[in-house]
Amino acid sequence: MVRDSVSLQIKKLRDDVVLPKYMSEAASGMDLSAALDAPIDIKPHERILIPTGIAVAIPLGFEGQVRPRSGMALSHGLTVLNAPGTIDADYRGEIKVLLINLSQESITITSKQRIAQLVIAPVTRVDIVTVDEELPLTQRGSLGFGSTGSDHKNS
Repeated sequence: MVRDSVSLQIKKLRDDVVLPKYMSEAASGMDLSAALDAPIDIKPHERILIPTGIAVAIPLGFEGQVRPRSGMALSHGLTVLNAPGTIDADYRGEIKVLLINLSQESITITSKQRIAQLVIAPVTRVDIVTVDEELPLTQRGSLGFGSTGSDHKNS
């Protein structure tokens, strides 16, 4: 079952682009594809900005989140470096994906290859309220990294 849909305007910046597409009925992300004139090799530990050949008009109150494709991460060690990358509703430029090769071998990206996912998600904006008194207490308090895991012991 799919919730109410929201329209996403997409402008093709090239004739040969692949439009984002949900790959299954229940997918939350649409696959984004590379729009390249020639294949690009990404060397081990190299990061590169890959164009998609599209621009979007995300509705106000929403954002685009660019996320890795799990299959590419597992099979090739290729991931989105700033995951999730945020596309604000007022951005109208080309969507580009910042990929990094975390493997020990070069990876070739070709035009029309699926390289990432795009999730359109609602955004909540908050009003900032500064306070002089203590913040409300919680059981966790100021305990940081790893403090909710089973290996952490509270004294």
